[in-house]
Amino acid sequence: MVQHFGSPCDVMVRLAPRAGEDNATLGTRVLAVLQEASSEPVDMRRVEHAGAQIGEELTEQGGLAMLFALIGILIYVAMRFEWRFALGAVLATVHDTVFTLGFFALFGFEFDLTILAALLAVIGYSLNDTIVVFDRIRENFRRMRTGTVADVMNVSINQTLSRTIMTSGTTLLVVLSLFIFGGQVIHGFALALIVGIVIGTVSSIYVASPMALWLGINRANMAPKKASREEADGRPRYLCSAPDPGRGRVQL
Repeated sequence: MVQHFGSPCDVMVRLAPRAGEDNATLGTRVLAVLQEASSEPVDMRRVEHAGAQIGEELTEQGGLAMLFALIGILIYVAMRFEWRFALGAVLATVHDTVFTLGFFALFGFEFDLTILAALLAVIGYSLNDTIVVFDRIRENFRRMRTGTVADVMNVSINQTLSRTIMTSGTTLLVVLSLFIFGGQVIHGFALALIVGIVIGTVSSIYVASPMALWLGINRANMAPKKASREEADGRPRYLCSAPDPGRGRVQL
């Protein structure tokens, strides 16, 4: 595989390892072929080798990075909303990550550090859409006094649907531009973002909220907490007297 690296005059050549040849020998052979085929002088900058140990380390560190990201999401959403919403958001994010990984595995695309970075970006993007929907659900729980929990969620999703689609659409246009015009170096990165944005939009609408509903979210969970007697006693109290007829205002 040959890729342009930085400029049209700089290229990166990837070769599979060959039995009986070390890296230096293989690099020298490639350089000799290029010098023979080119009328311009060709020099070799460096030779790198990614063996089984590096691949294993990449897998381990990448898995830990995604795991810590999901744990952080779980803690953040649980503190801001409610643990059922937090678990629903994490399950939706896991759904997006597994779907993107499955897409690359199904079609046999190469997986490297840029794809891992795209997966972490997909996690953050999917969470952003999910938080917007959850925030509207929390508001509607306090505004809508009638209707079931499912009705409140349906209304909230419909209210945020245009925002979700417009945000995903504009982001997708940018990523498509990177995919088409960005070159081979970021081709996999852009492809992972395209798949992640599409499936992240779907999960924000059809996965995250139904998961919270399946986990048993109800109005009692979203009701504001009542202040204790000690907290109430510490607050200032205002007594209203009758209006002052001479001045036409209420005295506090």
